[in-house]
Amino acid sequence: MRINTVFIHLLLLIITMYLALQSLSAAEQWPRGNKIAISLSYDDALNSQLDNALPALNLRGLKASFYIVPLYDGFKYRIEEWKKLAEQGHELGNHSLFHACLKSIPGREWVEPSNALDDKTVQAMVNEITVANTMLTALDGFTEHTFTPPCFDQMVKDGNYVEAVKGQFVAVKSLEDPEFAAFIAPSDISSEQIIHFIEKQPPNIRLINVLFHGVGGDHLVTATDEHAKFLDYLVANQDKYWVDTYRTIMLAERSKLRQTP
Repeated sequence: MRINTVFIHLLLLIITMYLALQSLSAAEQWPRGNKIAISLSYDDALNSQLDNALPALNLRGLKASFYIVPLYDGFKYRIEEWKKLAEQGHELGNHSLFHACLKSIPGREWVEPSNALDDKTVQAMVNEITVANTMLTALDGFTEHTFTPPCFDQMVKDGNYVEAVKGQFVAVKSLEDPEFAAFIAPSDISSEQIIHFIEKQPPNIRLINVLFHGVGGDHLVTATDEHAKFLDYLVANQDKYWVDTYRTIMLAERSKLRQTP
């Protein structure tokens, strides 16, 4: 029985394409080609982020992640603006309800006794994080979010609360593989210093987290002009960097890992 030659050629083409895809290296499979992913994030839902950072990002067409604390004035008095921010394509991330941190660490005099992780339980933090996620979904309509632990602290009096909540999230900042991701939290430094940090990373680093707080005001401040210069650098180097929300980046990474043989 003769087999249709068109069918054979089609089958060979499919097999060739499949083998070519299987031969791609991990770097080539990385979203947006072989670019380094840059996650711009802004913690604490501060007024200066809405007033200064957001317009600078929108002017340049860059997307970022904003980790909100509902307790803070910058959020509770400007809720509609945060909702609009999400509608513009930025991410609203979970930074807990009350921003609890360890008080026992030197330099943590600012932590209120009622908000000290030292005296909280894992279950209390699970409840807090779950409520914050529910509130985020009500705001932005997304059921998948990411989390940045306040102060990057993880321990409470009866265990590690971050381990207990990580299953609720696409990803948690600080839990990435250090062979995959690097981290810088600018505060009172120049754009040149941020750029130097990015450019000196080894080739195995595929994601760089740049975590801001205040921009031109509030606390842990980055000057407005230095922030703008850094954003301009990213725009000028789009051939090297993929700038997107942390959620988008980590969903892509998770998808890639699932597809890896």
